[in-house]
Amino acid sequence: MIRDRVAGAPISWGVCEVPGWGHQMAPARVLAEMGALGLAATEFGPDGFLPAGAAERADLLAKHGLRPLGGFAPAVLHDPSRDPLPGIRRALASFGVERSKAGAGTPAGLTLVLAAVHGLDGYDERPALDAAGWTALLANLDRIAALAAESGVRAVLHPHVGTMVERSDEVRRVLDGSGIPLCLDTGHLLIGGADPAELAARVPERIAHVHLKDVDAGLAADVQAGRTAYTDAVRKGIYRPLGGGDIDIAGIVHSLEGAGYGGWYVLEQDTILDREPDDGAGPIADVRACLDFLAGIAA
Repeated sequence: MIRDRVAGAPISWGVCEVPGWGHQMAPARVLAEMGALGLAATEFGPDGFLPAGAAERADLLAKHGLRPLGGFAPAVLHDPSRDPLPGIRRALASFGVERSKAGAGTPAGLTLVLAAVHGLDGYDERPALDAAGWTALLANLDRIAALAAESGVRAVLHPHVGTMVERSDEVRRVLDGSGIPLCLDTGHLLIGGADPAELAARVPERIAHVHLKDVDAGLAADVQAGRTAYTDAVRKGIYRPLGGGDIDIAGIVHSLEGAGYGGWYVLEQDTILDREPDDGAGPIADVRACLDFLAGIAA
């Protein structure tokens, strides 16, 4: 049953590393709502959201019936003059990797979700990569994957709007030029111009982690065309509860399960809040709708 492999993420409650993103809900409420929904695990969220110590963090999550899943690691990978490994080592140390060596890359292990950021705040603009930048990025992906594997952690690359790997041709270049597996983020892939269903069917062996998002295709087209900034599109509601947008989420889940995927499905939908939601309203209602949709999928 995929229900046992459905996790949450703080970004679905509006908690984000980007300065000025919006109202940031407190960990106590976010975790309580995750637990009330019956989510099995959660990604960690930005630095400072959860306790830095692995044991303390795991204990806090356990109080809400949640397992630690790993987290998002933005890193500059394309600059030949910058070595990302020291920062990755710090991220792995914060994971408490000695506790995760058994079962890495499965629901028992931890996942380092990499984003190849450009080094500036936000996701509304990005530079173009030259040949030297691509060489550095691809080499760094393999270096990071190997470093994480030494500690029993699975590193995955998250193609993400406003990063150096966003569009379908860039995803293809990563698949052809490195061995790192992917985080299949259905929403970011669609907004970047890729077809997440096609990717899931074509290279299921390269998919090790999944972020489930549904998307308003009209707003996605506006972002692709440069008519709307990504952050503005999030505010306008580009992400919809599963089943309420234009992505064939059921088809993607069926395709992955049929190919033997055994990893996590993370309900990870970028959300911007302008105030603290009323009790029972806001993100918890949207995530509950996502869970109701998944419950109707006969995987």
